[in-house]
Amino acid sequence: MALNKVRALMKLKPAKESEEGQELEMLITLIEAYEDVHVPMQASDPIAYLEYRMEQDNLKQRDLIPFIGDKTKVSKVMNRKQELSVSMIRRLSEGLNIPINFLIPSGL
Repeated sequence: MALNKVRALMKLKPAKESEEGQELEMLITLIEAYEDVHVPMQASDPIAYLEYRMEQDNLKQRDLIPFIGDKTKVSKVMNRKQELSVSMIRRLSEGLNIPINFLIPSGL
């Protein structure tokens, strides 16, 4: 039910400060906590996954600009000098049809 609610909220693209945005962030946190306890997974490396998807889909870093930001920001993220923000994760998930849990680094 929580995952369905997250999907529905993501379609609305709520502002982070809005009630829906805060609900989305809370549900993501709760889902992560549940999965940490009940669904053992190996550590998540969103950048490694993005690199894999870029290779599979024949994408270049410039193709990530709509989801991450300008060329400089994309470069910083891909070189692990800047972490993905919640809004970047949301845009990448929606735009590239990537399961959100593949984009959330372990330890969050």
